[in-house]
Order: sequence, then C-alpha cells, then structure tokens
Amino acid sequence: MSMTCWETIQAYGLRSIGIGENLLPKTDFTLCQQFTLIGSGLIWNVYFGVLSLAFGFFLANALALAKSARSPWLRKPAEWFIFVFRGSPLFIQFFLAYEALVMLPRAGIEIFGITIATSWTTKAWAGALFVMFLNTAAYSAEIFYGALRSIPKGDLEAADAYGISGWQKFRRIQWPTMLRLGWPGYTNEAIFLFHATTLVFFSSFPAFSQRGDALYYANFFADKTFNPFIPYPIVGFYFICITLIVTMVFGAVNRRLNRHLPQNLKSRIRLRPQLVR
Repeated sequence: MSMTCWETIQAYGLRSIGIGENLLPKTDFTLCQQFTLIGSGLIWNVYFGVLSLAFGFFLANALALAKSARSPWLRKPAEWFIFVFRGSPLFIQFFLAYEALVMLPRAGIEIFGITIATSWTTKAWAGALFVMFLNTAAYSAEIFYGALRSIPKGDLEAADAYGISGWQKFRRIQWPTMLRLGWPGYTNEAIFLFHATTLVFFSSFPAFSQRGDALYYANFFADKTFNPFIPYPIVGFYFICITLIVTMVFGAVNRRLNRHLPQNLKSRIRLRPQLVR
C-alpha cells in the first residue's frame, strides 16, 4: 500500500539526520518522495553553508587585517593562505584534506597523556566542513582586504583629528566601513558557498550513516528512475529558494550597515555568480 504525501513527509522528511525510515523507497518513486527526500538532504547543505560562513567570517576578518599589517610575519602567512585556497579548486582541496586526515593514526593521537580520537575527522560533517570553512575564509578575506584598502582617507584623518586611535579607531571607524564596503561582495560569496556545498557529494568524505545531502538523493532517484530531468531540477529549485533567503537576510544586514548614508550613496547588492570555484 502506497503512502500519502503527508505520510511520506513524516517518514522521510528528516531521514538525512537519522530520524524516520531507514530504508529508501524501492518502488513508486512519486514526485512527493523526490521533493521530500531531496529536501531532507538539503539539511546537510544548509549545515555546511551556515557553519562555514559563521566560522569563516571571523577568520576572514583576521586574515584581512593580517594581510594589511606592516609586519611581514603577519602579512606573508596571510597572503600565502589566501593565495593557496583561492588558487586551487575546492574539489582538489577536499581530496587532499581527506588523504591527509586518513593518514592520522586510527587509534587517535596522544597529547599530554590524553588520547584524542581522529576517526571523526574523515567524516563529511567534520572534514568537509573544515575544508569549506578554510576556503570561504580565504575568499572572504580577499573581499574584506579590498574593502579595507578602499576606506576613504578622509575618514581616517577625521578620526585622528578627533583623537581616536588604536583599537577604538578600528572598532568605530575601520571595521564598520570595511563591512559596509565589502558586504555586497561577501553576499555573493555566501550565495556561491551554498552552491559549492553540492561538491561534498563528489568528495571522498563519506556521508553520515549513508544519509547524504540533496545531491545524494537526487542521484539515487536519477539512477532508479533513469530520468535525471526530475530530481536535478528539484535540487536547483531548492537552491534558488536558498539564494532568495540568503539575499534577503544579507540585504537586511546591508541596509543596516548603510542606514546612516543618503539614499543615493547606499551600496546595493548585485548578484555576480561565479562559474568556477
């Protein structure tokens, strides 16, 4: 007896995180099943995107500051980090990271008498997330570095004239202005990062208990039905929805950052899709 659409949602809506039916459907591959399971897998894509952005934002700020520092001990490592991660494809970074993490001792690493487990690092939820975090930090750092160099000198000179210097100058003048100038570019990076989460499916990192992301389930239905023209457009539809949500959220932040400027001087977010990562 076939399930209704609501029963299908209840059974498979959270399957990608281990809740609901364990076995995938074998017959009657309905449109509701495809939307439900692919949407379930999308939870992992959102997980990779949100956490990578959250952690990468802070590292990107630190790298941008280090790259603009006068000391070569800070500047050179930041420049090479950004160059390496921007200069190599994300898929190659996945592959190299997995090969490096597999070489860690399976029994764990002993530090100061405490054994730290290493097996979890080769799982997609940890290893792939770590690679994406470093990758987006490098791209975002270059965006913020360009914004930092574009801060009008008049703003800095005015801060000096008012006796604002050091940390206070950075916190009140440089950092807000850097975010305001770099936010449209950072928004495009955030959108493309969510799109890049689909590469996790092709990477060497295994999925959590064989419950993968959106592309994992789309590939399953394409293999079973021999019709890729239904599941893959569903994946595209879901990511268009994510793009709209990201654009609205980041657009609200952009308006907040530019709230003090006249209407004709406010920077607007323009989507500039990247074809190659």
